[in-house]
Amino acid sequence: MLDITQKVTFADTIFAQEVDGEMVLLDMESENYFGLDAVGTDIWQQIETHEGDLQKVFDALLQMYEVDEERLRQDLLTFVERLTQSGLVKVVAA
Repeated sequence: MLDITQKVTFADTIFAQEVDGEMVLLDMESENYFGLDAVGTDIWQQIETHEGDLQKVFDALLQMYEVDEERLRQDLLTFVERLTQSGLVKVVAA
């Protein structure tokens, strides 16, 4: 089960481009497109910035948004789990 102490890495087959403040993702292998809303884009960019360290991503998002810590933790883990299921990121050893 995914937890905040883990790290993730982007799949090698993903091309990401920000368009009008939202991230558009293309899986070059499956040719599937994914669109992220503004919050999803912030999370994606924080994953990039913090090299997949979910604790650092969580800490950065906590500074960006006025939100309950537990709610943010759950939302972050749910989002990353969906990215994992879609093959966009992989969980790696911390």
